[in-house]
Amino acid sequence: MQRLFRLRTQAAPAALLRHFLMLLLLAAAGASAHAQSKVVGTVTHLSGVLSAKHADGKRVVLALKSSILEGDTLITEKETYTRVKFMDNAEIVLRPGSEIQVAKYLYDEQKPENDNVAINLVKGGLRAVTGLVGKRNHEAVNFNTPTATIGIRGTNFGALFCQNDCGGVPTTSGSTPQNGLHVDVSQGAVIVVNPGGQQVFQAGQFGFVANLNAPPVLIPPAQGVPVTMPPSISQNVPALTTSRTSSIDCVVQ
Repeated sequence: MQRLFRLRTQAAPAALLRHFLMLLLLAAAGASAHAQSKVVGTVTHLSGVLSAKHADGKRVVLALKSSILEGDTLITEKETYTRVKFMDNAEIVLRPGSEIQVAKYLYDEQKPENDNVAINLVKGGLRAVTGLVGKRNHEAVNFNTPTATIGIRGTNFGALFCQNDCGGVPTTSGSTPQNGLHVDVSQGAVIVVNPGGQQVFQAGQFGFVANLNAPPVLIPPAQGVPVTMPPSISQNVPALTTSRTSSIDCVVQ
């Protein structure tokens, strides 16, 4: 009996050591995964509530100067506008009730051939201004939507995807935008492609894509849907925030 007791007491520290080492390995793996989620942008303007769902599924509330990680899905709540500046000086402004995923953001200053930017517009609307990647490597930047992919050509453009949720969006005609993808171009050009075909839209033009298999078509300006943003968000004025965001302390840094 004494011999058995000695064996058990000797085995206990070994089991504890194995358990401790396992915890260390798990912690190291978690730290490594977090380190791989690189910072690709920063929140520069915000009015309302903005949250991000990380690639690991964790959801956090963001504030001014919060970091955006590659793989993040950004979600704006009701009455929320936000502006994000990326590592190559590209900028995106989001409307209320919008959701985008920063699926890929690779900017290699020394090797332009490695550049790769993929933004997924899940719902809502945005305005985007081309950064260094888009200026030197057009093919490296794509905005994917449920009905088509938007390629850029040194651009300032707007995209709005409606799915029975665009009742409050202002239009030239005053009518509610129909379901589908609406595009407007302020500068440069975009090319919109899907299985139904492709179409280039130049500055001043408007486009529409009804669904994934319908070809992109030009829309007369009187029927177009410009994606407008408040001047305090879309222009280079002092960063805007509200009491709702200034009191947030669960912020990603």
